[in-house]
Amino acid sequence: MTAETFRAIAEDELLLDLAAAIPVDRLPALLLSAAIRYRVARERPEPLADYYPRPGVAPRRPGDAGFRVALREFARTEATELAALCSRHRYQMNEVGRCLDVLPVLAAVSSGDLRPIALVDLGTGAGLGLHLDRYAYRYRLADGDELVAGDEASPVRLSCQVRSGRPPVPSGGLVLAHRVGVDTEPLCLADQDTVDWLAACVPPELGAVTRFAAAVAVARAHPAPTVRGDLLEVLAGVLADLPADVLVCLVDTYVHVFFTPERLAEFHRLIERVGRERDLEWISVDPLVPLGPEATATVQGLDVPPQWRRDNREGGVFGAIGRISVRGGAWTGAVLGRAHPGSAWLDWTAN
Repeated sequence: MTAETFRAIAEDELLLDLAAAIPVDRLPALLLSAAIRYRVARERPEPLADYYPRPGVAPRRPGDAGFRVALREFARTEATELAALCSRHRYQMNEVGRCLDVLPVLAAVSSGDLRPIALVDLGTGAGLGLHLDRYAYRYRLADGDELVAGDEASPVRLSCQVRSGRPPVPSGGLVLAHRVGVDTEPLCLADQDTVDWLAACVPPELGAVTRFAAAVAVARAHPAPTVRGDLLEVLAGVLADLPADVLVCLVDTYVHVFFTPERLAEFHRLIERVGRERDLEWISVDPLVPLGPEATATVQGLDVPPQWRRDNREGGVFGAIGRISVRGGAWTGAVLGRAHPGSAWLDWTAN
C-alpha cells in the first residue's frame, strides 16, 4: 500500500504538487501519505476508504485502477485541507513491533546484572515503548521452534520470523523498576486528535494498524512519566532523578539515526560523562549511518559485517541492534543482530 501510494504521488501531477510544497527534511511522500490517511479516516469516502486497513479489518488490495482514480479525486477535493495538515504536522511513526528487537537485549542485560532495571525511552513519542513488559511476544525460529515471552494475556501481540540465531527472550517475563520517556514533543494519548494523527502515520498494513490500536489502549491504562526537552539538555537531569541502586537502560529505536554527526558525537560525550557517575546500558535499534547507501557503521560507532553494508547499499533498510555497556566508566559494545524496520523478521547474530 505504501509503495502504491508513493507511485501515485510520483506520477500524478496534483499529488506531486502537494508533496513538492513540503520541505524535504519533513519527508514529503510519507507526510502527504499520512495526511491522506488522516482525512480518509475522518471522511470515509467510498470506495477509497476500503483500500485502507482498520484494526482487525483487512483492506482491499490497492493494485487495481480504482485506487488511483479514487485517490486523485479525493486529493482534488481535499487539496486545501491536505496542504494545511502537512504544514502543521510532522511524520511520526510509532512502531510498537520494534519492542521485539529490544526485549532480547534487555533479557541479556538482566541475566548478567541483578540490579533493578530503569527503562529510559529516548525519543519516546507516544510512549508505547515504555510498556514493553506488558506485551505478548512470539518468535518463530528458522528450525520451526517458537519462543514465547511477555504477558500472554496482553491485547498487544507481537510476533516475528527469526531468520537466524536464537534470541535470549526472558522465560519469566521482564520486570521494570522504573520507566520514563524523553522527547522534544511527547505526545498525549488522552488527546484523540493526536492518536488519530499517529494512527495515520502507522504503515497501512493490517498487523501494524491492529497492534498500534491495542498498544494505545495499554498506554492509556498505564500512564507513564515523560520529560519534555532536548535529549542532550535534559537527559543528565532525568538520570540524576533515578535511584542510585537501579541499572539505567537507555533505549532508542530509529532516533539517533536522524541526529546530525555533531549531535551524535555530543550524545557520545554525554554518555561518557554520565558513565563516570553511574553504570548504564545503551540499547540502539537504528539504521546504519550516514542514512543512505554509503553507510558503514552503527550510531554507536560499532562495526558491522561487510555483507550488511552491501545489503544496505542495495536498498535493504534494516535496524542494527547494538548494545553499549558502561561499567565504572569503561565501555564495551557489540552488535547483536539486525531487524526489519517493521519487525517482520529478526537476525540474531550474538552467541
